[in-house]
Amino acid sequence: MKPINKFNKYIVLALAVALFAGCKGGDHKKVKENTVQGKDIPVDKDLRSKLNEFASKPRTKGNFAFSVYDLTADKPVYGYDENKTLPVASCLKLLSGVAGLHLLGTHYMYATSLYTRGKIDNGTLHGDIAFKCGLDPQLNEPDLAMFTKQLAKQGIKKVDGKLVVDLVLKDPVTSEQHWYPWDLSFSKYGLFYKGSPRVMKALKAALLKQGIHLADSQVVLARVPKGSKCLFRFRRPVEPVIRRMWKNSSNTQATSLLYTIGHHINPKGVPTVVGVDYLKKFLKQELKQTNKTIVVHDGCGLCIHNHLSPAVLVAVLRYGYIHKPIHKVLMRELSISGVDGTLRGEMNSPKLRGLVHGKTGTLSHPYGISSLAGYCTGGNGHLLAFSIVDSEMSVLDARVLQKRLCEILVKKNKN
Repeated sequence: MKPINKFNKYIVLALAVALFAGCKGGDHKKVKENTVQGKDIPVDKDLRSKLNEFASKPRTKGNFAFSVYDLTADKPVYGYDENKTLPVASCLKLLSGVAGLHLLGTHYMYATSLYTRGKIDNGTLHGDIAFKCGLDPQLNEPDLAMFTKQLAKQGIKKVDGKLVVDLVLKDPVTSEQHWYPWDLSFSKYGLFYKGSPRVMKALKAALLKQGIHLADSQVVLARVPKGSKCLFRFRRPVEPVIRRMWKNSSNTQATSLLYTIGHHINPKGVPTVVGVDYLKKFLKQELKQTNKTIVVHDGCGLCIHNHLSPAVLVAVLRYGYIHKPIHKVLMRELSISGVDGTLRGEMNSPKLRGLVHGKTGTLSHPYGISSLAGYCTGGNGHLLAFSIVDSEMSVLDARVLQKRLCEILVKKNKN
């Protein structure tokens, strides 16, 4: 092998530095973007005419507004009351999901870790076990076995020190002020959202299954002791959380993401308050939405006082489209008409099956609220972002309007 000369050394060093810099930081800081090459691309005038006709037709009484944007041409196509803010139910999860991915990065990982400190002698750990709980919203009691089995592999049968439980949330998650009690099943929250007594009890039970008995006096809430060594760490990507909150409209997963956002920004603050403040900041700073009638109270859309406009939802979708890593997640994890998620049973006719990637929003009390926002390919081959919001009308009537809008959007142009 020939020796590397000085010039080549500098090239290698420069490449190494560039590679290291490229690996540093989240994809929300500097990302590849979907860009429009030519700003003179025309929108579909025939589609605009059909949307005008759709907006003008008689319909059931109630609030009705929609917006359609041509992402390929980077121009609006048509809007009807698109700036009117209305309750959007679970379509608010689009905002919390996209804003969360912007903050955390699409490759964010939830981490849960097991530590030990001390020496093992004849099956006895002369020291402590520490369990650091993060905010993984999908980790439950049965999953603790993968941690306790690691202790058994080390030959630990007894602990003469403490089981230190390091928690982010000590109190269980409760219903927000304006939620209806039947809207959220607290049993569906992950273990770390159920409060410290539940977590400590579950950990003791998991250890006992491995033959490690601990007295109540040995279990304490505290930070991981200094000098502890990580024995095992489990990481869960954020995308499965996004999948459940978008495809299945999971309120618990969306609320958990709001906790994650809030804790990420300010570990000492109230996570939900910090999280909601961040969503409002994202609307103003990233989406340039300054409409004073916009209201955000939570991250899941259960509060009937949440008010967004069709234009705001389209702005969220446009932001997601421009930021390529986020757009990839959107296309993977939004429901697909007639195929999966909340749109599996909706729009499953041959005209629409597989053609719409969208997020639904539905609340049937105190009056009907129904919304739909997402992406589809128009009849001229352009990618469209759209949203339609209906309230104070029957959810069934609203869905008829949503279906009709999507049929208009995807209908092929006649040559």
